[in-house]
Amino acid sequence: MATIRNLGPVAQLRSEASSHVIRYRNGRIRQSGRGLVFWFRPETASISEVPMDDRETTLFVRGRSRDFQTVVVQGTIGWRVVDPVLLASRVDFSLGLRTGRPQGEPIERIEARLGGIAGQTVMQAIGGSPVGTLLDAGPEPLRLALEAVLGAAPALAEIGIAVVSVRLTNLAPSSELERALQTPTFEALQQKADAATFARRALAVEKERAIAENELETRTELARQEAVLIAREAENARDRAAGLAEAQGLEAAAEAERIRLVEGAHVEAEQRRAAIYRDLPPAVLLGLAAREFAGKLETIEHLNVTPDLLAAALGEFRRPAPSPALPR
Repeated sequence: MATIRNLGPVAQLRSEASSHVIRYRNGRIRQSGRGLVFWFRPETASISEVPMDDRETTLFVRGRSRDFQTVVVQGTIGWRVVDPVLLASRVDFSLGLRTGRPQGEPIERIEARLGGIAGQTVMQAIGGSPVGTLLDAGPEPLRLALEAVLGAAPALAEIGIAVVSVRLTNLAPSSELERALQTPTFEALQQKADAATFARRALAVEKERAIAENELETRTELARQEAVLIAREAENARDRAAGLAEAQGLEAAAEAERIRLVEGAHVEAEQRRAAIYRDLPPAVLLGLAAREFAGKLETIEHLNVTPDLLAAALGEFRRPAPSPALPR
């Protein structure tokens, strides 16, 4: 924005390089250019300041599609001044010579013209297609159409304006229609999610079943192996019992044979001894008995000798010994 300093009957204007200043006097251009600094007399001058930097205008259009559905388009339109003298002659950019501020609203007038052309173009494009086609295509076809129309619009060229960019940030239906359109997709996604959940549960059930079957097979195999071990232990026990019985039988037979042999030997010895004693005379037998008795005297405490026993013993001693037979 230009700066004006008033000094009595004259004033000084200092402008920025981004602004084109035009000074008129008596209806004619006296000075024109960017970043000018000059002195002038406020009583005889008329000054316009045209911005030369790129500007952006917000675009918001609400229209109806061919199937009578509301569609909202949002974006921005970039524009700039290509002929400041022409623009100043068509749109009022004059400054207040005391304040240096614009006396009107020229930028708003330009944006209104841009918005009118863009809005009409967008509504025509929206009204020619159903909402489904518009949403499937997205904002790019509409942006290209809008850029072509604005680039060739006579209403902009005749005032020295050129469009440098068109950006569409949103193309959407009404909130109710958007929810309605989202419902099938949401339901499809929900069905996929449910199917995935069911599949995951089915897989979990299948895994649990497989685990249960594996555990059952393991328990069955363990039971079978245990039964085999029990049978083997029983067979081994029977074998051990049979072996023990056989060993005990052999031992008993050997012991019986030993006892029989020992007892037989004792019997045979007693028989031989009895045979020897049977052939001895009574006196000898009595002597042997006396000797045996003498060996037991230390252990015998009482002895009873009856007269009959003593008489018999003495009679045996008195009996003469039989004479040996003479050889013939």
